[in-house]
Amino acid sequence: MSLRRRAGAEFLGTFWLVFGGCGSAVLAAAFPNLGIGFVGVALAFGLTVLTMVYAIGHISGGHLNPAVSIGLAVGKRFPVSELPAYIVAQVLGGIVAAGVLLVIASGKAGFDVSAGFASNGYGAHSPGGYSLVSCLTAELVLTFMFLMIILGATDKRAPQGFAAIAIGLGLTLIHLIGIPVTNTSVNPARSTGPAVFVGGWAVEQLWLFWIAPLLEPHWRAWLTQHSPASRQTLERKRLLKTRRGPYKSKLTASALLSATDRNGETTICYT
Repeated sequence: MSLRRRAGAEFLGTFWLVFGGCGSAVLAAAFPNLGIGFVGVALAFGLTVLTMVYAIGHISGGHLNPAVSIGLAVGKRFPVSELPAYIVAQVLGGIVAAGVLLVIASGKAGFDVSAGFASNGYGAHSPGGYSLVSCLTAELVLTFMFLMIILGATDKRAPQGFAAIAIGLGLTLIHLIGIPVTNTSVNPARSTGPAVFVGGWAVEQLWLFWIAPLLEPHWRAWLTQHSPASRQTLERKRLLKTRRGPYKSKLTASALLSATDRNGETTICYT
């Protein structure tokens, strides 16, 4: 599959995420007597990701988010050379979706885009009035958990065919937590789309919703590299390279189950 087609799929998928998620917040959340509220908006964001992962996951991977693309690249599961094309497509998808949503929303008398338009913010522009530190912390933690869900659910050792469900429900939970704090970003493309049309404060505060998600993959990579499990994996790789003897021809990553230290000696267990 060509990079152009995969980037096009990312554009479409991110369009759907922003249009569906932000659209539910702008058009349906506060509808008189029948509004879907926070729960409905959270579910809408989760459903957009769930549906698009199934729809375009086999084409582009269904990232829909610059933070996800960068996180996968840091985890060596996505080529760094393709990051610019994916990120540009995702951001453009978010902006076009917000533009279409604005056309629809402005058709109602009294609509005011400066009232928020599902933009992310902190301080006076946080739905719950949360401070910059609170909002930064929330975005870092929520993005961390989102990427951990994605990496775990898409691992080859995880049950196959259910990744989209786990990711979609994970994003729903993340929005249930984060909407009162920042309106929930965990996605720079989702934040950029509405901010472009709101302007002013939304653009001024946009930096947080790029910095927090893009810092997180490096933080997660550092934690992973320094975890006991990671050190054990590195030790196994070292043993694979240095092991000599009658088992040399049979020593493979799949055959090497564990390496443990017993009385100062390394014991290798085979299948």
